[in-house]
Amino acid sequence: MKTRINLQKIAAWFNAARLRTLPLSLSGILVGTGLAGFYEKRDLPIFILALLTTVGFQVTSNFANDYGDGVKGTDNADRIGPQRALQSGLLSRKELKIGIFIAVLISAILAMTVLFFAFGTDYIEYFIVFLVLASLSIWAAIKYTVGKSAYGYKGLGDVFVFLFFGLLAVLGSLFLYTKFITVFAWLPAIAVGALSTGVLNLNNLRDVVSDKKANKNTVIVKMGFEKGKIYHYILLIVSFLAMLAFIIFNFEYWYQFISLLAFIPIAVHFRTVVKTDKPVFLDPELKKLALSTFLMSILFYITFN
Repeated sequence: MKTRINLQKIAAWFNAARLRTLPLSLSGILVGTGLAGFYEKRDLPIFILALLTTVGFQVTSNFANDYGDGVKGTDNADRIGPQRALQSGLLSRKELKIGIFIAVLISAILAMTVLFFAFGTDYIEYFIVFLVLASLSIWAAIKYTVGKSAYGYKGLGDVFVFLFFGLLAVLGSLFLYTKFITVFAWLPAIAVGALSTGVLNLNNLRDVVSDKKANKNTVIVKMGFEKGKIYHYILLIVSFLAMLAFIIFNFEYWYQFISLLAFIPIAVHFRTVVKTDKPVFLDPELKKLALSTFLMSILFYITFN
């Protein structure tokens, strides 16, 4: 009986960690590392530590999101997606708080470690700046749904996802290797940011009914389902154009266009969203868009690194 209960708890923590969200969170690091390789800068320890740090940030966010939405009652019977750990009673508020604290501690240690490997004592000013950015990342991971001033309930989630999953993940990881950022590097950063925001937007399109009832004023709740779909199309198109522009201006070999193949399933997804008029039917599209973004980042990393 004890073994079964322990296994249930382990399963509950994996559920709260939402491992399926990790590929999307790694996309920015892969693209930033690919860019660094394109500029002839490579460092395996930094790459591994950056990936682990990002996983730490994402798990922290997932624990906090589970806690915040659970406490506020947003995760309820009206929600379309899979049940959360707190919502289902698999984990208590106290247990999730402890989980968040541990995740923050691990994330902080990993962040300081990767910064030491990247900057050492030679670039102390960069170390301090990135330590502040890491702290902001942890803050953003928690404050998305936790607390009275949770920005996810004020329609600001899209902005933060674009900034942290796109610009900071790509340009920040690039800077860890190179100590510089180029003008062209902003294009793949925008591409990843737009697709990551698209995943969040798809989640909000799916949950528009339950979010509205729970007073979670996402962008979709504010603009409505149909306008939210148009916003989604814009995000996908911007991402494609940004990545296409970068490759056109920077490619050296024809195979570097291969990363654009990831936009084929994204185009299929685009068509599905156009034809969908009920939020519930968008749930399967979340995984498709997230994995397509991850595929694009892997192809970019392989062909440019």
